[in-house]
Amino acid sequence: MARFVRLVPALLVSALALTACAGVHGTPGGSGVRDPFFPKAGNGGYDVSHYGLRLAYAPDTHHLTGTATLTARATQDLSAFDLDLRGLEVEKVTVGGETARWNRAGQELTVRPHDDIERDETFRVTVRYSGVPETVTDPDGSQEGWLRTSDGVLALGEPVGSMAWFPGNHHPSDKAAYDLTVTVPRGLRAVANGELRSETSTGGRTTFRWHTGEPVASYLAVLAIGRFDIGRSRTGDGLPVYTAVDPAEAEASGPVLARIPEVLRWAKRRFGPYPFSATGAIVDHAPKVGYALETQSRPVFPGAPDLTLLVHELAHQWYGDSVTPESWRDMWLNEGFATYAEWLWQEDHGGESAQETFAALYSGDYFDSEKAAEEIWEFPPAEPPDAARISDPPVYLRGAMVLQKVRQAVGDDRFWRILRGWAERYRHGNADTADFTAYVEKQAPGEDFAGVWEEWLYGAGKPERG
Repeated sequence: MARFVRLVPALLVSALALTACAGVHGTPGGSGVRDPFFPKAGNGGYDVSHYGLRLAYAPDTHHLTGTATLTARATQDLSAFDLDLRGLEVEKVTVGGETARWNRAGQELTVRPHDDIERDETFRVTVRYSGVPETVTDPDGSQEGWLRTSDGVLALGEPVGSMAWFPGNHHPSDKAAYDLTVTVPRGLRAVANGELRSETSTGGRTTFRWHTGEPVASYLAVLAIGRFDIGRSRTGDGLPVYTAVDPAEAEASGPVLARIPEVLRWAKRRFGPYPFSATGAIVDHAPKVGYALETQSRPVFPGAPDLTLLVHELAHQWYGDSVTPESWRDMWLNEGFATYAEWLWQEDHGGESAQETFAALYSGDYFDSEKAAEEIWEFPPAEPPDAARISDPPVYLRGAMVLQKVRQAVGDDRFWRILRGWAERYRHGNADTADFTAYVEKQAPGEDFAGVWEEWLYGAGKPERG
């Protein structure tokens, strides 16, 4: 008996050890993806494929109530993972339907599921939250996040403002589909990316349901709440066009927005097939915002745009929205391309050629002041010095000059193939500057691009020759 008694605990210990070995031994996912300028943005250990957001907003109290359901795949065995969420009060978190433990530290919402998650396992996390969303001030002094307007709100996300209104993996390298359901007081409208699937009113409130099936970087998600004049039409090839315009901006915006189909016809010829299932624009009356943004499928303008600005933001649908930068260091792949699209539009519509614009920039004649002429040479477009400079003139203008140098090197026919091919090769994906230079070199074997990359893309100061 004594001997038997001694053996029972040993057998139990062995059984428990085998059970433990058979389970998942996860580790926490990283808090941030080590972006060179926003190291805490995004999170490691998983990849989001879908956001389901259910929101209700009360403009009189500025109170937002939300439930966010994220579908994701684990890229490692996970014992915990982080979501980015700035401000707002978290009320409950579940993973796979089971209540999960969580804690907050700054923008990091750390979730500890009941059971570890295996690598390659698809899981669903739901966060219930509420509060008054914040306005975020960027390193360059501009504002984003939850921006109040006279009759509602404009939610903008570049670079990290989307975490002010929903939890997620807020870095451009993790793109996902979206379903957004928003309830607001009757008389107001809620406008977002993609296609409007339904609009229903009951009890003094209206619910709008929006769907985007193509992958979206979270900084390109948009929500506009307010009083809008709505325009619905289709392009010649059937693409739905949905415009939402603040009544104060309607008269000035009408003629420009009417040219959306024309601009898209031209852009498709230059850049290839339009990458999304809908298009349009949001024009709010928000003069304090101070910038337009290429929010996916429906760019935002804080006032009536001119035609050049419309061309710029629609070109971003290919370059920036469909082909999205791998990190915030690669912003020239957004802004250089969209700026070059402005030059091409002028060239194709009786204005200066892209080469003439390039020459005026190089000589300084493009600018009204010597200071502005010198600013584009302050740093190379592929290497902004810090987060506050990612939207400075070298990223836009000198970035476009890099493309003109490529065009000079390869000739027009091959250059047009490079523009369209780049958009096709990384359609709905991510790319960085090294991907671009490698792509160009592959499309033009035998050409020597060393001078273009060393002097124009990465070189300090003004190159000796234009």
